[in-house]
Amino acid sequence: MPILEVKKMTKTFGKFKALNGVELEVRKGEVFGFIGPNGAGKSTTIRVLLGLLKRDAGTATIFGKDVWTDAVAIHRKIAYVPGDVNLWPNLTGGEVIDLFASLQGNVNAKRREELIAKFDLDPSKKCRTYSKGNRQKVALVAAFASDAELFILDEPTSGLDPLMERVFQQCVEEVKAEGKSVLLSSHILSEVERLCDRVGIIRQGVIVESGTLAELRHLTRTKLVVELNSPAKGLEEIEGVHELTKTGEGWSFQVDSGRIEAVMSYLSPFGIRKLESAPPTLEDLFMQHYGNVDGIAQEGAS
Repeated sequence: MPILEVKKMTKTFGKFKALNGVELEVRKGEVFGFIGPNGAGKSTTIRVLLGLLKRDAGTATIFGKDVWTDAVAIHRKIAYVPGDVNLWPNLTGGEVIDLFASLQGNVNAKRREELIAKFDLDPSKKCRTYSKGNRQKVALVAAFASDAELFILDEPTSGLDPLMERVFQQCVEEVKAEGKSVLLSSHILSEVERLCDRVGIIRQGVIVESGTLAELRHLTRTKLVVELNSPAKGLEEIEGVHELTKTGEGWSFQVDSGRIEAVMSYLSPFGIRKLESAPPTLEDLFMQHYGNVDGIAQEGAS
């Protein structure tokens, strides 16, 4: 049975349907990437899973328990990190970490100290003096020092520098190796691609695609750069070829993944002198669904 399972979940705010039949599952020991632009329904889904909002229809369970009626029991075994952490201004970072640990009922003191060192956090400072990045560090240390079985991370590296992002990635890899599960919502697509076993793409409150990266890459195009011994005619007319551009002695273009073999067969008689291929990335997949429109954060955005 999945650790987290959502079926046909809907949520409306007045006349606005924020979630429309959302379905997803997170399995034991996997990292599931949850991506989509602002307003797509990611945060609403996460708030329902945390028991902060009540769904209108459908089912949502964590550890086989209903996320609304059994929220207290569920929270004993989950850790949550939001993208914008608010802390008690008069407490130190260390005091906040200990408070979160006490709420879960267990403290791994050794792990706590290791994480504080890894994230280069000064736990003796008052939270009101912390930058956004340091507030994120407090939440991340508290989460990964816990004995949670499921980590729900909503833009967790917002405000962190690249070095700390790498530390975060190592922490995710470590909890996964321990057989724990992670639901990761992130705009840093390279991070999702690096860490996640499966990905769900949400658009306008609907999961439009879900699966492994290998399964989803059929939706993307591969970029090819070729140089030929003799000029190729009619390349722009071949099915599956897009954005054809002349580049010095060759051509640069994109090709639908299912048409690569046909395109290579067409080019072969002209004599292929040079061939460069760039495999599709998660960002390609993401942009194919949403296009270059306002409200989409590019890689590295906070």
